[in-house]
Parts: sequence; structure tokens; C-alpha cells
Amino acid sequence: MHEMGIAQQMLEIAVASIPDDIDNPRVEKICVRIGKLAAVVEDSLRFCLEIISENTPLAGAVLIVEEVPVGLLCRECGHEWTVDTPLFRCPACNGGNVKVLSGRELEISTLELAE
Repeated sequence: MHEMGIAQQMLEIAVASIPDDIDNPRVEKICVRIGKLAAVVEDSLRFCLEIISENTPLAGAVLIVEEVPVGLLCRECGHEWTVDTPLFRCPACNGGNVKVLSGRELEISTLELAE
């Protein structure tokens, strides 16, 4: 389960992002962007983050996940589109020479601290 490793990295990045001058910081919300090609199981990530965040500023934080669709560019005709199937063939010219524009993301977009 690679979600545990992802959760650990998220925790480290989030804690390191909290300004040092805040006493007893508590993160209320952590928002992440996850591309469909990142192969992350959202429920597993939630579970792992919940387990490893105990006794940290992220304990009890709400995880908000924005799913990023797979965006493609046809290198033959320049058409851009999104897909939700494994068929990466251009709907405009039927070409198969495509470039992935989005869908691999795995990033923390925002942290919301308690006042």
C-alpha cells in the first residue's frame, strides 16, 4: 500500500509548512490534488493519514481531495481533451500520438490552520 508512504510525505510537508511562530498549531483542513493516473486509493490515503497524524498538528484534520482528470493533447492535430477510460486515442483525428497534460498530480494545494 503506497498510500502510507504518500501520507507520511504529506504529513512531513504539511508540518514543515506551518510557521514557527505559531504556538500549538492545529491544522483543520488539508486540501490535496490527486490525478487519476497517480493510482491513489482515496479511502486508503484517508485511513493512513488519520493513523499517522495522531499527536501531530494534523490530528483530526479534514482531508479534502480534488480529483484531477486525465488531460491529453494530440500531437498530430493539436486537439485537447479529457478522458476517463484507458483509451488514449484522439477523438478528432483518431491519432494515437498523445501527450499527457494532467492526471499525474499529487500535491498539497492548501492547509487551513485553526485560529
